[in-house]
This record gives sequence, C-alpha cells and structure tokens, in this order.
Amino acid sequence: MPNRLADATSPYLLQHAANPVDWWPWGPEAFAEARRRDVPVLISIGYSACHWCHVMAHESFEDPAVAEVVNANFVAIKVDREERPDVDAVYMRATQALTGQGGWPMTVFATADGLPYFAGTYFPPEPTDAQPSFTQVVDALAQAWRDRRGEVLESASAIADQLTTINAVPRTDTPPEVWPLIDALASDFDLLHGGFGGAPKFPSPLLIDALLVKGEAGTLDLAQRTLEAMARGGIHDQIGGGFHRYAVDAGWVVPHFEKMLYDNALLLGAYARGWRRTPQHDAQLRALFERVVRSLVGWLAREMTVPGGGFAASLDADSADIRGMAHEGIYYVWNPELLSDALGEEDADWAGHTFHVTSAGTFDHGLSTLQLRGAPDADRLTAVAARLLEVRGHRFAPPRDDKVIASWNGWAIDALLSAALIFGERSWLELARTAAEYLWSTHRVEGGWVRSSLNGVAGEAPGTAEDYGAAALAFARLAGVLGEASWLERAEALLADAVVRFDAPEGGFYDGAADDLYTRPRDVQDNPTPSGTMSLVAALRLVGLLADRPALIARADAAAATTWGTVEAAPRFAPAALADLLAADEARQGMRPALAVILDADGDPLNEAARAVWRMAPAGTAIVSAPPGNARVWRRVYGPGPGTRS
Repeated sequence: MPNRLADATSPYLLQHAANPVDWWPWGPEAFAEARRRDVPVLISIGYSACHWCHVMAHESFEDPAVAEVVNANFVAIKVDREERPDVDAVYMRATQALTGQGGWPMTVFATADGLPYFAGTYFPPEPTDAQPSFTQVVDALAQAWRDRRGEVLESASAIADQLTTINAVPRTDTPPEVWPLIDALASDFDLLHGGFGGAPKFPSPLLIDALLVKGEAGTLDLAQRTLEAMARGGIHDQIGGGFHRYAVDAGWVVPHFEKMLYDNALLLGAYARGWRRTPQHDAQLRALFERVVRSLVGWLAREMTVPGGGFAASLDADSADIRGMAHEGIYYVWNPELLSDALGEEDADWAGHTFHVTSAGTFDHGLSTLQLRGAPDADRLTAVAARLLEVRGHRFAPPRDDKVIASWNGWAIDALLSAALIFGERSWLELARTAAEYLWSTHRVEGGWVRSSLNGVAGEAPGTAEDYGAAALAFARLAGVLGEASWLERAEALLADAVVRFDAPEGGFYDGAADDLYTRPRDVQDNPTPSGTMSLVAALRLVGLLADRPALIARADAAAATTWGTVEAAPRFAPAALADLLAADEARQGMRPALAVILDADGDPLNEAARAVWRMAPAGTAIVSAPPGNARVWRRVYGPGPGTRS
C-alpha cells in the first residue's frame, strides 16, 4: 500500500502516515480515484493538538480490521483543518446541519463529487447507548451505497442545496446602533467568573478588543474583569506563559490543555491593549496584565519559535507521564508533594497557597491546575515560577506542531509589534521582524501565497482570505514601526492579489478559492479568529491610511457593510465586525483613526514619542515612526520623492 502522507507538510497527516487505513491527502487525485473505483469518500478532519483526534486514531484508524473495511468500501481522505480551513468550514457546516453539533475529529461521508450525505464527529470502537461504533457506521453506509445508491445521491444533492441556502450571508443596508449591541453583550457576561457564556468557556480576545475600543467605564469594566479572571485562572499557564484552548468549567479552573498560536497571538494583543487602557492608579491590575504579556512573549520565544523565525502552530494537549502513558494536561499540573520536592517546604507552602494547590486537587487524581490568588510579592512570585518552570522542564513535554501558518503568524507579529511599542521592548520587535521575514521568504510562491510551511518548506494548500489579510496587516504594521517602505509595498502587493482572488458579490469577500469544493466558503461570523472578510478589512484600512489610498479604505467599507446583518443578529459572535463598527462610531464622536507620524532624528522605532502615541492613539490609527527627510517612505506626509508612487 503506498504511503501517500509520507511527504506531507502537516505533522497531523504525518501522524497518520503509518496507519493501515489507505489515506489520501485532500486533492483531485483522491476524488478521481473514488470515481474510478465507483465508491464514496470518507473525509476525516482533525488537527495535531486535538485530544479526541488521537483517541479515534488509536482506537480505529490503527486497527487493521477497521482499515480493511474502510479501504474496501471508501477512498479515505485525511485533512488537517489548520492547513485547509476552507475544507473544514464547508464540511463543518454540513456536520452541524446534519447532527446539530460539530467538533473534531470530524467524520464526513461524501460522494465522489464531494457532496456530503452523512456526518459526525468522534465514533467509538464499540457501540454505546448513545452512539454506534465506527465500524457499524462504515458497514451501514457501505451497504447503503451498494443497495440504495439512488437515495444516497438524491440525499447528498438535497443536503448540498440546503447548505447553500443556509450559508447565505444575512444583509442589512444600514449599520446597527452600537449601544444596543453592547447591551446585548453585557447580558451574556458572567458576573461571577468573568467572561461570556457558561461552560465550556472560551477566551474571547476579539470581543475584549471590541470592548476596549471606546474605553468608557462600562465596556472597560467588562474587558478588564474578563482579562483578570483569565489571567488568574487555570486556563493561564502561570509558570510557563500563554493560555490553553478553553476552560471546561465556567470559572476558568480546568482547561482543555492544548495551546494554540492563534489564541495566544490575539490574547497578547488584547492584554497589551488592556494594560494601556487601565489607569496608572490601578497598579495591581496593570502589574497583572504586564506579567501576562511578558510571560506570553517569553513562551513564544522559548517554546514556539521554529528555525528561521516563524512560530509553530500549537502544543498538544497530551503528554507522557513517568511511565510513558499519555495523559491530557499531565505536564502542567501539581500537588503539594510535587511542590515540596521542587521548592522545599517553606516555598512549597507559599506556592500552594498562592497557586491554590490542595490535597483534594482541582484536576484528576488529586492534582491541581495553578491559579493565581491575591497579590503575592512580585519578586518571590517570579523566583518560584522560574524554579517550577525549571523542574517542569524535566517532564515529558507535549508534542509541538511545527507547521507555520501564515494568518496565525501575521496576528502574532501584529500583537508583538503593539506590545513592543507599548512596553518598549526591542527584542520583541526583533522577534516580530524575524517572523515577518520568514513569512515573506517562505510563504510567497509563484502564483500566490501559501497557507502553511514545515521546516522551511512551503506547503501546497493555498492561502485563504485570512492568510492574505493577516500577513498584509503584519507587514503594514512593521512598515510603520520601522519606517521601511518595502514592507508597505509587500502589504499592498498581497492586498492587490487578495481583492481579486476573494472578491464576492455586494462588496464582500469569500474565505477561500472556488476550485475544489462543492460550495465556496464564505462566513462573516468570527470564530476564535477574525473572519476572512474582517481580516482583509483590517489590512485594507491600515494600508489605505499608510499609503494614502482612499480606494482601499472604500473597499474595506464595502466589505465591512456585508457583516452588519451578522453583527446585529449576534454581536458576541462577530466581535471583529463589532470593533469595526465601534471604531466608526468613535470617529463620528471626534476620535477618528488617522495617520500619526513621529519624526525621530535617530530613526529609533522605540523613541519616547512613538511609544506615547502607541499607548494613547484611538483604535485603528496608523502609526509611522521615521527619520525626517525619509521621503521614500510616506508620500502623504513628505510629498513626492525618489521612489514614491504618484
């Protein structure tokens, strides 16, 4: 059996390369093979850090008996949702429509034309009261294909037609009033624990950023209380920095332990902006937010930077215990005895109280996640955390997914630049610059921009709208920070390609290409990350200001208008669009985003004036720091000069 995944640029696909299931990567060859054999396809979608993806792989995909049934009746296609978010989005809509829920691993059965007719998520190896086994599902669907193919094809066609209707973008011709949207958000706020909604509870950095736009007391309070609750909770890695994926409880105590770059990139920006919005007299809260920022950047530099300077996609939720058995979260949890072994009795007692580590535990087997209580002595906290981190380093670390994803890196670069200017940290600026150089040198290929790379080798998956938008935003932000025209030109080139490549009716944008899916993905609702539309809107606005190109801002306005119906219906789930509306409302009140130019004779991007502007400017402001006379950079400010565009 050929190993078609052996050369994949996805660690997730490589994890399945030795399975007895005869996997194909996503592509026209797999569907051509299904047509040749006259069989349907099984599409299995997951990602490297996904706990239940690993469980189903061990239980079913590594079982030769299961593989025999799958291989005989289907062409099996394995998809990394992080490499192909467009594929994931289309089939997630189908899974949610067919089952009322979604998640990963996602298991979809489709015709050779890619039309889904059955879907689910995790299936166990043996039947339960709630679920059939995976083998039972495969057998039943194979028999249906043999005996009732006409019904299957008719059902698949009807499902595809219905999904096309469901996926239509809701429209309204007028922007909604912003204060009713804020009131709707406030009604979802958890007054006891902070954050929005109940368990499981997700970080909402985009929503926090929206609440920080105005900076007035009510919205600022919601943002600050959420930031503080997360910073103190078990969802925050108190000794290593960064945040886990979500909390399984409403109180942020026990996380699902995978760490994703996109969450942490967006949270870094939210905490930096939360710090700048917090008054100086609230020293304790500012210190807490600064601790989060500094430890998060430390984690990025220490654990997530790959050779060449890009940032890895994720850390797994699972790792091995001392017996070599995999457990979720075992790398991060402690009990009083473990603290005593690491710190000695006196510091262990202090750490147990500070981090709420008890003999009863807050996690499995009497172990505890670490939660920060009170306002402990900062120096002692730093020393104890450093010692615990050193000791933890001798445990078996969770596996890292080393692929570099363009959009996630773009958001990380943007957040690092904001944090570097706000806190005056030159090394953070260099971390961002190196990552940007990696993206430009590795992800730019003939014919466009690719979404991911591994070990410095560009993958085959094409860049999506969010990849173009996030990278262009990062490059434009870097241009302003460094005063270097080349980065702005790169951002303009990406956007020139994107507005053609992803152009959608009524001024909007599609999320991906149209060539290999039964329907073209387009969703203006934000997920944990900005939608493709809002990613491009943010980049168009910044580049339009920096390059003095009103047409780009007009294009952003047209695209943003396609989100109004969605944000009006569900503001909590369209926070990037909400932030855009709030910035527009601020502009009407006289706090208009503008082009702020700081002239510094030494050309130091971290000069005091630049840092002051970064701390105080309204949301959406384009900030440029450059030496006087650098006419090659900003035509709008200095007038035409050598190398400028007219």
